Amino acid sequence: MVGEVPVYISPIDVEFEGNAGRYRHADTVGDLAAILLSRKWNWSNAPSFHRALMTSVEALEFYVEAEDARSAFIAAAHELGLRVLPDDATSLKQAS
Repeated sequence: MVGEVPVYISPIDVEFEGNAGRYRHADTVGDLAAILLSRKWNWSNAPSFHRALMTSVEALEFYVEAEDARSAFIAAAHELGLRVLPDDATSLKQAS
C-alpha cells in the first residue's frame, strides 16, 4: 500500500515446494506474508502456517519483532521440508 513503511528482516530465500533449486527472496515481513498467501506452496500440511501468518500480521502492526515473524515463517517452511537460505546453508555444505 502507498505510504506503508516496510518492516525489514534478515533476508532469506525459501525453496519453491516441489522445485528444488528454485527460491523466492524475502527481505520484509510483507514478503513473508505474500509467500504465505501465495498458491505456490501448499501450507495446509504445515500446522504452524497459521502461527507464521498471524506473527507476520502482528509484526506489520509492530506488536511483535520482525525477527519473530521470520522465525515463525522458517518453522513453517521446515515443516514442509523446504530449505531456507542462509539458515540452512550449513546443513547443505555438510551434506555435500
